Amino acid sequence: MAKEAKPVEAAPPQSGSKKLLIIIAVLAVLLVVGGAGAFFMMRSHGGDEDAEEEEAVVEAPKSRKKKSAPPVYVPMDAFTVNLVPEASEQFVQLIISVEVLDVQAGEQLKTYTPKIRNNVMMLLSSKKASELLTKEGKEKLAEEIRDQMNKVLDPRADKDEWPVKEVLFTSFIIQ
Repeated sequence: MAKEAKPVEAAPPQSGSKKLLIIIAVLAVLLVVGGAGAFFMMRSHGGDEDAEEEEAVVEAPKSRKKKSAPPVYVPMDAFTVNLVPEASEQFVQLIISVEVLDVQAGEQLKTYTPKIRNNVMMLLSSKKASELLTKEGKEKLAEEIRDQMNKVLDPRADKDEWPVKEVLFTSFIIQ
């Protein structure tokens, strides 16, 4: 009888080891499939961006490889100023939005608003209506306002590093 007990005892460990091997094989297959799926999913999302960035670099070598952040605009209150008289009394009412380098520059612009408004008012009051009526006159005024703002915000910065990138007119009325 002892001989019969030994074969019965030896059989269960073999079936248990087969089950263990099957479980390990299934887990290994799941890991491989899951890893491959994750790889292709990440590659499809990241690969397109990398390809677009590389194409952008090839098309425009001067542009940065990283995608730029969305622009930051700071709206300003209206400016109403008497102009230098020509034939009669005239004034300009101007509303602008300012494109700044980043959110921090926008906060800095808000902090220095009283000084910036003063400098812009002084600049506007030195202009004649005839200077501001043309497209070129408006473009020149936008550049002068931008320069005035940058002198207040960061007087030592190079032109490429100025916090104020552009001044945009949202309303421009001369009467």
